[in-house]
Amino acid sequence: MPRSPMSSEEEMAQSFSDSVSSESDSSRDEPPRLDRPTSARLDNSLRDTMLICVVIPDLQQTKSMRFSPDATVWVAKQQILCTLTQSLRDVLNYGLFQPAVDGRESGFLEEERPLRDYPLSTNKGVPTLEFRYKSRVYQQPNVNEKQIEKLHTQVNLRKFMDYIQHHQVDKVSKMLERGLDPNYHDPETGETPLTLAAHLDNMVEIIVTLKNGGAHLDFRSRDGMTALHKAARAKNQIALKTMLDLEASPDYKDRQGLTPLYHTVTVGGDPSCCEVLLRAHASVGCHDENGWHEIHQACRYGHIQHLEHLLFYGADMHVENASGNTALHICALYKQN
Repeated sequence: MPRSPMSSEEEMAQSFSDSVSSESDSSRDEPPRLDRPTSARLDNSLRDTMLICVVIPDLQQTKSMRFSPDATVWVAKQQILCTLTQSLRDVLNYGLFQPAVDGRESGFLEEERPLRDYPLSTNKGVPTLEFRYKSRVYQQPNVNEKQIEKLHTQVNLRKFMDYIQHHQVDKVSKMLERGLDPNYHDPETGETPLTLAAHLDNMVEIIVTLKNGGAHLDFRSRDGMTALHKAARAKNQIALKTMLDLEASPDYKDRQGLTPLYHTVTVGGDPSCCEVLLRAHASVGCHDENGWHEIHQACRYGHIQHLEHLLFYGADMHVENASGNTALHICALYKQN
């Protein structure tokens, strides 16, 4: 299972420490290995990586790190978290931010895109990315920060959620135009404006307005889910399709590393959301900590149409969970004929 950012830092740091300790202990009485990498091989390995200066403003730290160009931004984020010695609040909502450079606007990198999709400037040496909490990116000049700060009172933020709840598009739009940042959690429910909208019907205009007003499609609610996860669980096909049309990734991960497709298979019902995600090229093969793939869950709950869609889009009928059971074993265990 993909590791949760909340636990990966300590676990992977311990794993690294254990591996170093084990290596040093076992090599004391052994002769040097003949297959150690040569300097030429190491040089080639380094050539296949990107050297990036990572600035972490909240910790006042700067790190020089190497990343695979083919790694997604999500994977790069996990790599950064494994190096931290201090904790960050709500770490799921941290992201890689590219400052404005060479005429390009600043912005957060999309989590499920590979790093190679983002040309990084090397005119001034090593390219720099910031690792910071996701917030609205204001591109307009002369932003009045004090005025925006006054806008973010608990009363205003609660009103904003009420406007979404009652589908008051004009009022939502006006508050966004004044500079409100829609990336926040409701103190009572833990929902974000976007995850709230994903639960509700007839929210196309609201979702588009929130996205255009600076809402990040991969910003997660307190329970660790994005708006796509919420829409999938609510079986809200229209909201799901709207966000995909706005270039959301169908492969966003929740706190457990599970995708919207995984959730839509577990909740069952109308398989339209499952089909929408698969047509949007959702990756098949996500699994939980016990090795249960989407196909195992479909067989467990008897969701036949979901199973048919998964098989059509390439799910492996022979894949095993941590107990060694395939989907057919699960059908037998749960008496799904």
